[in-house]
Amino acid sequence: MNRLKPKKCLMPILSFGVGLAGLLACVPVSAQESGVYRFSPVNQYGIELTASYWNPIVDYVSTKSGVKLQLKIGRTSADTTAYVLANEVEFVFSNHLFSPDRDHLGWKVFGRRDTQPIRSQIVVLADSPITRLEQLANQTMAFPGPEATVAYKFSYANLLNQKIPVQVVFAGNMDGAFAQLASGKVKAVGTHTQLSSGWSKREGKAVRALWESEPLNDLALMAAKHVAAKDLAAVSKAFLEMGRDPQGQKVLAGVSELVKLPPTTSFVPSTGADYTAYRNFYQTAPASLR
Repeated sequence: MNRLKPKKCLMPILSFGVGLAGLLACVPVSAQESGVYRFSPVNQYGIELTASYWNPIVDYVSTKSGVKLQLKIGRTSADTTAYVLANEVEFVFSNHLFSPDRDHLGWKVFGRRDTQPIRSQIVVLADSPITRLEQLANQTMAFPGPEATVAYKFSYANLLNQKIPVQVVFAGNMDGAFAQLASGKVKAVGTHTQLSSGWSKREGKAVRALWESEPLNDLALMAAKHVAAKDLAAVSKAFLEMGRDPQGQKVLAGVSELVKLPPTTSFVPSTGADYTAYRNFYQTAPASLR
C-alpha cells in the first residue's frame, strides 16, 4: 500500500463511526499507514442521513474486501469535496471531478450506483403560484452548494443561459435546500430527480418541476491514482458484487429504504466513458460554473 507523508493532523472534521456517533475528530494524515483508506461520498442528504446510508455499506465493503475503509464527510458537500481536492481521501462517490481542471488529478471511475438516470431540475412546491421559470426572476432560490454539479451547476447554468436572475442561497446539502423551500424562505430549489423524489417521499410534500435537463448517470465510485492496485481490485469487487450477495442485498435494501431508493439498488461496473455528458457540460457552461 502506498504510504502518505506523515503530518501531525488534518483540519478538524465531522467524523462518523458505526452507530452514528458524530464528533469532532482530528484524523491523522498518515491514516493509510495504519491500513485505512478514507472514503468520501458527496453529502447528498443531511449529515446524519448521509452517514446512516453509507456506514453500513462501508462496513460491508471493508469486511468483504479485507481493505479497511473509513467514512469521511465534511459539514457540507463543498467541505467534503475540499478533502478530495486536498488529497485527504482515497475513494469517493462523486460527480465533482469531471471538469477540465480536475480531470488531470487521475481519479479512476470503477463503478456507479445502478439507478434510473438522473435529471437536473428546478422545482417549486406543488401548490406554488409559480408555474414558469420566468416568474423566478429576482426571487430567492436555494441550492445544495457551489460544488453540486447536477443540482446547482446544471440548473443554474440554465437560468443564466435564459437570462433569468435569481438570488442564490447555498444550504450545505439538498435536505437543507428543501427545508428552506418548505419553510417559504425560498421560492424554488435546484435539485435533481432522484433527490427531489426521495425528499418528497420522506417528507410527504409534493413538488412541481419547472425545468429538467437531459438524463445523466448517477454518481461515480472513484479511486485516487495512488491506491494500490490490489486494494482497488478488492474494494471494487466488494462493491460490484454486493447486489448478488444475500448479506449485501440485505444491507442495500435497508439503506435504500432510508433515502427512498428502490430496495434492489446496487452498484455496477462503470468507466469514465459513462460521464461524457458531464464533461460536455463544461465545454459550454458559463465561465463562472466551470
